[in-house]
Amino acid sequence: MAESTPKSMRLHIGLFGRRNVGKSSILNAVTRQQVSIVSPQAGTTTDPVEKPMELLPLGPVLFIDTAGIDDEGALGELRIQKTRKVFDRTDLGVVITDGPWDRFERQLLAELQGRKIPAIVVFNKTDLAVPTPEALAELKSSAIPVVQTVASRGTGIDELRQALLDAAPADFLERPAILSDLVGPGDTAVLVVPIDKEAPKGRLILPQVQSIRDLLDGDACCIVVKERELRCALDNLKRPPALVVTDSQAFLKVAADTSPQIWMTSFSILFARLKGDLVVQTQGALAIETLRPGDRILVAEACSHHPIGEDIGRVKIPRWLTQFVGGKLDFVTVQGRDFPDDLSGFKLVIHCGSCMTNRRLMLSRILQCRAAGVPITNYGLVIAYTLGIFERALQPFPAALEIWHSARKQSRHG
Repeated sequence: MAESTPKSMRLHIGLFGRRNVGKSSILNAVTRQQVSIVSPQAGTTTDPVEKPMELLPLGPVLFIDTAGIDDEGALGELRIQKTRKVFDRTDLGVVITDGPWDRFERQLLAELQGRKIPAIVVFNKTDLAVPTPEALAELKSSAIPVVQTVASRGTGIDELRQALLDAAPADFLERPAILSDLVGPGDTAVLVVPIDKEAPKGRLILPQVQSIRDLLDGDACCIVVKERELRCALDNLKRPPALVVTDSQAFLKVAADTSPQIWMTSFSILFARLKGDLVVQTQGALAIETLRPGDRILVAEACSHHPIGEDIGRVKIPRWLTQFVGGKLDFVTVQGRDFPDDLSGFKLVIHCGSCMTNRRLMLSRILQCRAAGVPITNYGLVIAYTLGIFERALQPFPAALEIWHSARKQSRHG
């Protein structure tokens, strides 16, 4: 089923435009379902509406229907803010108008182009008004695909589907490896999966499941154990595994039980590479050395689980960092799609592996941090750094490891 594919693995297609231009009608027509409420009254869509579907031959996608960008009043401004947040996770943008091609539409298109997001322009309701020759010439000169539709009748929807397929980022179909590029066909990876209070009842968490599938797709062997059974599993193997991957919380025990000759890292670090920029986040981890008591740190988690027990982001990482720095730090925690617009007060941003969001959102947050001059790093990198096993956790990743080696050389000669 299309719905079985996680949202984080889907191509995110954002629908943008003024109020009442037919964004919801187009979504309903493309998906052939009544996903969004359609009304002649402007401003019917208040929060972004998401609809997963299978857009063949492309595969699983997630349509996001947004509120009108020209909304008014205090409530309208809140809707606009939510709409703007959708840009952060949009892989392919669709700007929709019912005739006008003015500053609203140009601003939307410019926002997409500024972020290097592929874009399509749809002129809807062409039974009532057709685009001007000037508007068509302007878009043609910018090589922007244009589709004309009457969504209420289904006119032009097949052409829109084809335009979506043609405009989809070429690299979307080229799924990057999680760890199968580190473990060759026929080689073995050992995945260490602690079963604690935060482990979901009767199942594994998403990064673990996706890692297993990635190894199977790469024709590699996979052994899954709890941390207490790791040493026994390694002793039972006829030859050492190519890689041991652990939940970051079990780093110390796994490091102690795994020979230094065997590569070892964490799920969180693997997903920092998959969803973000491991080199940038490795550089961000080096900022831990500059932290002082009282510094403000943002901890960002992409999912919205209910924290229980020894929560990794709220309890364990703050405890390990506080011990490392030698004094109390000021931690601010955000979840889901909440992320501050103003980062100026923070000395460091620590982000989860982002397994529940798409890569576009993670890269947007990294760019936001870089623009603000605030280093950003990752849960697993922080844990490895504070526990003194940073270099070992980076062994499988030459570019990130070189960042660490360069920093050590500078420190010795500083």
